[in-house]
Amino acid sequence: MSDVPPFGAEEELLLVDPASGAPRGRSGVVRDEAAGELDGEMRTEQVETATAPHHSADDLADDLRRRRREARDAARTSGVEVAALATSPVAPDAEDEPAAVGEGRYGRIAERFGAIATSQLTSGQHVHVEVGSPEEGVGVLDRIGPWLPVLRALATNSPCWRGHDTDYASYRSVVWSRWPSAGPTRVFGSLAAYDAAVEAMLATDTVLDDAMVYFDARLSRRLGTVEVRVSDVALEVDDAVLVAVLARALVTTARRAHRDGGELPTAPVEALRLAHWRASRWGLTGELVDPRSGRPAAASAVLDALRAHVADALADAGDTERATDGLARLLTDGTGAERQRAAATKSDGDLAAVVHDAVQRFLPE
Repeated sequence: MSDVPPFGAEEELLLVDPASGAPRGRSGVVRDEAAGELDGEMRTEQVETATAPHHSADDLADDLRRRRREARDAARTSGVEVAALATSPVAPDAEDEPAAVGEGRYGRIAERFGAIATSQLTSGQHVHVEVGSPEEGVGVLDRIGPWLPVLRALATNSPCWRGHDTDYASYRSVVWSRWPSAGPTRVFGSLAAYDAAVEAMLATDTVLDDAMVYFDARLSRRLGTVEVRVSDVALEVDDAVLVAVLARALVTTARRAHRDGGELPTAPVEALRLAHWRASRWGLTGELVDPRSGRPAAASAVLDALRAHVADALADAGDTERATDGLARLLTDGTGAERQRAAATKSDGDLAAVVHDAVQRFLPE
């Protein structure tokens, strides 16, 4: 395996009414139209794409655009539009709510978890990065934890929820945190300790299976990857690629530290939870917790620290310029959350206009 591992991305996407901007539970017909190119999610107002693994960020970007195009074309043929919104700015129509949750496993999850599941209309971006072994994967998980709130902050794209602005940059993070198996993890120290934690969770007979172990980052044994799960789905493709590039750089940096026997972080999980909350509350418009000190610092300074932390990994992958330009763009133009709020301001608070703007940004024609 190359020292610059392949990576891929999954995107959960929202199906919306072309006129009202309200979510539409049309995933079945949209997936049929896409002929196997799209997956379903818990809510029928969503579809999911998944790229192939790539070594090049350019190839990942092309793959994301292709899959967004397939989703858009299938949606339009089915009478709806598709947008990369991590929460719905417009409330679902009342008649859509009873059929919101899928059947089978999703139906069993809804039966067990009630409103946590039935109200879970949120969309994320998950980044998979290859690791050499499960043991190395746990070494990576232990080392990237303090930096994941920074990734969450720069990926914020869910300020609105069912008709109002929540004052959060990532309200998806708040909704997702209701799952009892979600959130940051402690330092495990070994694969045996990680496996024991998962087995203890399963033994409670609370989650249905290990796929419901919703850690902010987790092992995917089936794919041989670390799966980074903190990010809102990205409003635009360039945002999605930036998140993926930085996630890979974090994993690569952590792989090298694990192999070299580098020290493990000491931040307690209780402090990590608060760092994640600050990231979801303000995104890049407030102070973030600096992973080096555990104290608040200006978002721009923390982004500089992130870039310095992964500088070697970015350089080896040929991603330095993309990461530098992308982070500068976020500080200038704002995250997805800030761009949504700008669209709302421009339309005098009309959240349907926010959805229409997101549809245009999804894949500019």
